[in-house]
Amino acid sequence: METNRIMVRLYWDPVMLGPGKADLLAAIAQHGSISAAGRSMGMSYKRAWSLVEAMNKGFSTPLVTSARGGAQGGGASLTQTGQEVLQLYRQIEKRVHDAARPELERLGQLVRP
Repeated sequence: METNRIMVRLYWDPVMLGPGKADLLAAIAQHGSISAAGRSMGMSYKRAWSLVEAMNKGFSTPLVTSARGGAQGGGASLTQTGQEVLQLYRQIEKRVHDAARPELERLGQLVRP
């Protein structure tokens, strides 16, 4: 695990995509459920759902599809757009971190142990 991290927040008024929403998308992909994804992040279902709704409304097509529970079990998954948004966000994070590596290392030397 890296000892430093740049947290990237991207804004397109009124849409914001940052590390929390990206992590939520990844958790939905992993768990197949908005509630399970939220729980894995220590987030309430209501909060997770409101973030999903905001992302779905903010992009040209929804990032997450969901089905209610019941006899069929319900669940959630990333759409193709959701997968692409998550992949692009992670690529941006990596590029920013890689570009700033020397400065991050130097700043790390200045941080109190």
